[in-house]
Amino acid sequence: MTASGPEGQATAGPPPAPGPVRKWWLGARPRTLPAALVPVVVGTAAAHSRHAAHLLYASRATLTYGRFPATPRINAWWCALGALVVALAIQIGTNYANDYSDGIRGTDDARVGPVRLTATGLASPSAVKRAALLAFGVAAVVGLGLAWATSWWILLVGAACLLAGWFYTGGPRPYGYVGLGEVFVFVFFGLVATVGTFYVQTLRLGVGQVWIAAVMVGLLATALLLANNLRDIATDTESGKKTLAVRVGRRVGGWCYVACVKLPFVVIVVWGVLAVTGAVATAWPVLVFLPLAAAPFAVPPARVAISDAEGRALFPVLAATGRLQLVFGALLAVMLWATLPPGALLG
Repeated sequence: MTASGPEGQATAGPPPAPGPVRKWWLGARPRTLPAALVPVVVGTAAAHSRHAAHLLYASRATLTYGRFPATPRINAWWCALGALVVALAIQIGTNYANDYSDGIRGTDDARVGPVRLTATGLASPSAVKRAALLAFGVAAVVGLGLAWATSWWILLVGAACLLAGWFYTGGPRPYGYVGLGEVFVFVFFGLVATVGTFYVQTLRLGVGQVWIAAVMVGLLATALLLANNLRDIATDTESGKKTLAVRVGRRVGGWCYVACVKLPFVVIVVWGVLAVTGAVATAWPVLVFLPLAAAPFAVPPARVAISDAEGRALFPVLAATGRLQLVFGALLAVMLWATLPPGALLG
């Protein structure tokens, strides 16, 4: 529809409201979902690389000593799928919980970002809360199956993830309102999700490379949250939500974002140099540099992040960061699968 402007010119009216299915899809914030997908892909690649490394080691032991060491446990494909479902459900549940909590607090009343269900009235607060609890329930049920197949300690980790997802902006003292959201994302969508995925498939916590990969994954997930919070500095300041971006300011926050997207590439360069020089045992050392091919995806959002852009002008940064996560994560997974040598992940 169009409306007549002050001089008789046609002006665009408000965009049509999303349909009943699309509104929930938009409320799930699909641009944030790479933060859940990437650690599972990377952790799975490392798990299967460990399995291949052990098979090679075992075959050599058979030729040398005439015996074949027991193959380490590598759980069926459904464990990787289960880890993916849990990660996505926790991410979506956290997004709905954030929508609900910010909506009833009035934090989203002047939001400039993607659609918010509660604040815009597209869904009632109780419906959004139920959606969050449903997503968390899916994560809990699938996580229970993973714990049964692996270790009951998984339940404690899962419970911590669910509580962290709810209290990000929920409860009487949400930690997202005091600038600790980035810490949560780094720990749970970096270290816990990556190493946890590796664990449910190998029953090992891994050493060295798996944890380094988890740090890189966590940094890019943190960058995704920073992209969101940089855009919302003005409205968060007005509503009293003291995110890290609000606390340090637009300029410093932009450089924090740049650090999060650049440091993974620095790690890859150092790792690659150590591999090529033989300081780190790696099969096909040159392939360690493979994730550097994602560097062009980091340049445009980094430039915008350290510019004077504010509010809506920062919209492209979130989408670009998601693309960077996906490309870097895929290349990192391929690199791990192809280059880890026998013994590298046998811890």
